[in-house]
Amino acid sequence: MNQKINEWLDAHQQDLLDDIKSLCRIPSVESSPKEGMPFGEEPCKALNKALELFAGYGFTTHNMENYIGYADFDPSLPANLDMLAHSDVVPAGEGWTVTDPFTIIEKDGKLWGRGTSDDKGPMLCAAYAMRAIRETKTPLTKNVRLIVGSQEETGTKDIEHYYASQKPAPMTFSPDADFPIINVELGQFRAAFTRELDAASAQVKPRVTRLDAGIAINAVPQKAVVAFEGLELDMPVVRTAVAQIQEECGVEIHQTGDRELTIIGESAHASTPQTGRNAGLAAVLLINRLPLAECQSTALYRKIPELFPYGVTDGSALGIANEDAESGPLTATLDLFRCDEKRLYFKFDARTPLSSNEENCEKIAQKKLEEAGFAFVSDGMVPPHAVSADSDFIRTLLSAYEDVTGLKGQCLAIGGGTYVHDVDNGVAFGAVLPGRDTRMHGADEFFDIDNIMIAAKVYAEAIVRLCS
Repeated sequence: MNQKINEWLDAHQQDLLDDIKSLCRIPSVESSPKEGMPFGEEPCKALNKALELFAGYGFTTHNMENYIGYADFDPSLPANLDMLAHSDVVPAGEGWTVTDPFTIIEKDGKLWGRGTSDDKGPMLCAAYAMRAIRETKTPLTKNVRLIVGSQEETGTKDIEHYYASQKPAPMTFSPDADFPIINVELGQFRAAFTRELDAASAQVKPRVTRLDAGIAINAVPQKAVVAFEGLELDMPVVRTAVAQIQEECGVEIHQTGDRELTIIGESAHASTPQTGRNAGLAAVLLINRLPLAECQSTALYRKIPELFPYGVTDGSALGIANEDAESGPLTATLDLFRCDEKRLYFKFDARTPLSSNEENCEKIAQKKLEEAGFAFVSDGMVPPHAVSADSDFIRTLLSAYEDVTGLKGQCLAIGGGTYVHDVDNGVAFGAVLPGRDTRMHGADEFFDIDNIMIAAKVYAEAIVRLCS
């Protein structure tokens, strides 16, 4: 390790923390576009503030029409490494207790505030790694570029704008995830299945008139609302069914109207559905326990647990379960339920390993759902992303991580997607150390100060090894 660089970073710790604070004070949540501001005023401010800081560190900067920008260590050197970060953030949300979301404070060895760990803090760790190399006059023979996006949380127009005119460097890492290295990102398979209902289903009693659950395709539904016609909710058979489903599924069920029940489960990201309690599926199980009239909709509701059993998230009932050693198992979760008296509509999200493809996944799901009586509508399959764990790039990053932290480095596969999902030879590399939860995207987001300094040193070591 380069002792001069580490000593420089230690001596400039407060400067780094102060710069993170200054950038995180900008509430850079995407809003309505304005002239020259494609993602709204605050993301534009944050992008320009970041580029202003980087120019002050002595780097050559360029703003690409306020979509995205970048800072070069030395543009006269051949391109070799891109570091891909972003300056936009998710909305503040509710429930903050330590500080206001955009009032950044130091407390208990942490920086608190929105953006400290996702991704303004890690971005400035990478910038200070470049700055430390420059200030200590450590020679590089190849260029490193820090790219600053401004729409990572809500879209891809920023990165599309960049790659429309710029070539990716031979190697790219994003400081926007976890250490050690994420080199495999699962693919994605989303599809809807629907059924138009005959008129008779809206005439019989008792019947379901509405089932609504889920707010996003990539999240296990935390809440479901089911309404009925001709069903007395205080009947013993209904109370018994409610008690059974609450016990079996670990959900809460409340009467919220004369003929309406609300089921409360626990949300989870679609990449880790096993950690949630699917309120929509619990609602379907409840429907199937009630004394409803036989009709087309009642029969179709009985099909749903056969295709997506409660608590089973491997896609096995759909016939698409798959797993490989490099990327792990497939996950599948039914996340959107939009059903009324005219149509049943459901949509699921599957995260697919390297071994999944159209033949063993999409076509099988289509056949299974059509046999169950539904029309199938697919968004197609998004391919997975993988960089060989045996590449010199990966080995160099892991060695830098291990030498700086003293921790064992390894490659990881995740179900979610990062900024480098569509970038050749791109991986996610830090900045959060293993076992730490920084509450990113939640209330009281923070970044441990010791983690900040370790990340900056890891990035500096990696840059020197890759670009010398």
